[in-house]
Amino acid sequence: MQKKLNRRTFMKLTAACSMAGLIPNITNCANKKSTRPNIIFILADDLGYGDLGCYGQKKIKTPNIDQLANEGMLFTQCYAGATVCAPSRSTLMTGQHTGHTRVRANKGKVGGIGPERRVPLVPEDVTVAEVLKKANYVTGITGKWGLGEPDSDGIPNRQGFDEWFGYLNQKKAHSYYPTYLWRNEEKEILHGNADGKKQQYTHDMFTEYALDFIGRHKEKPFFLYLPYTVPHAKYEIPDLGIYKEKDWPEDAKVHAAMITLLDTDVGRIISLLKELNLDQNTIVFFCSDNGAARRWEGLFDSSGILRGRKRDMYDGGIRTPMIVRYPKKIPAGVVSEQIWYFPDVLPTMADLAGVESPGNIDGISLLPTLMGKDQDISDRYLYWEIFEPGFRQAARRGKWKVVRSDYGKPLELFDLSVDPSEKTNVANEHPAVIRDFEVFMKTARTESPNWPLNA
Repeated sequence: MQKKLNRRTFMKLTAACSMAGLIPNITNCANKKSTRPNIIFILADDLGYGDLGCYGQKKIKTPNIDQLANEGMLFTQCYAGATVCAPSRSTLMTGQHTGHTRVRANKGKVGGIGPERRVPLVPEDVTVAEVLKKANYVTGITGKWGLGEPDSDGIPNRQGFDEWFGYLNQKKAHSYYPTYLWRNEEKEILHGNADGKKQQYTHDMFTEYALDFIGRHKEKPFFLYLPYTVPHAKYEIPDLGIYKEKDWPEDAKVHAAMITLLDTDVGRIISLLKELNLDQNTIVFFCSDNGAARRWEGLFDSSGILRGRKRDMYDGGIRTPMIVRYPKKIPAGVVSEQIWYFPDVLPTMADLAGVESPGNIDGISLLPTLMGKDQDISDRYLYWEIFEPGFRQAARRGKWKVVRSDYGKPLELFDLSVDPSEKTNVANEHPAVIRDFEVFMKTARTESPNWPLNA
């Protein structure tokens, strides 16, 4: 059963920020089914669990995202699909965890395309965009894809997206001033960035594309996937804004300015939905693809109270801020402790659209939780694996979380109900719990041709 907290209790638990007063816990909402909602999924890149005001951040200003939380549901125990970029996005798109999904790391151990050995999705992989096409959604993506190379079957237009503008792979996305982007299946030259010039900042271009997409498709249900690249390094931004005069390292100023720019653009998207009278029939998700790349301890404390950061299997590497807003459908001002992760996004969206999910997914629909109903899913296992570096695993069931630091190593066990920072390994005190996890983890994965265990 999901737990719902008022904000004062939440802020005590997270050692956090400036949210005063008790916010009512609304648990009833309309059961009457309306027309299929528009769906917008905004994905930040390397945004930490503690980087937003509504999660305790004090130095970086995020008023629009904080308002999104005030008007929707804020989750304290939602997890990304992986601890790095590509596999996390693969779980999001396919509804399969990293023991089953096609892309299990940023580069393949075996095979793959080019010197980076990138592994694209293939035709038999069914994405959330393809599922929503069954309900006659117009589907669009702008930002960083990371699941296909040029001319491969993994490019967005061959994976259910009608429209696509952005970076195909994660390496190109390290620059905010590239010389080209992809528009559908063609390169679009950015002349303003030729010869070292920096005149076309891609984050701004993605926001303009998103606003245009919403305006052009306001008459029928649409799905807009907006995987932004901020605040991923390298640290580039046209204007430091309110952080220009701060006595911080330059990278810290850019990091903060990137997050505030992201916040501003979330506000622009919500404002456009209201202007076009789409606000009441649009569900907006906001989260990050993995944990903070840098903890910024003593300044931003981007991982909050969580242990680790990007690439770690501890919660600082995989737990993500998650906010979901759907006016008059999702109860406003609720903080939920429901435990869920990226594989649950596809079946949840399928449920919203009234269509069936593929039969080979690992996720479950969180629609009851979003609608303010009790949904007891605490007994299920969540699973992660990664091959960068070595083979590492993690799993969670209820209050218990296990981490395997390398192939063949014993499991560490943490009781997150009393130890959210994963400081104390209690494996020796709970051998039966360890045995149950070991049994599960032996069956949690299928062998991958690109990431074999014995290679």
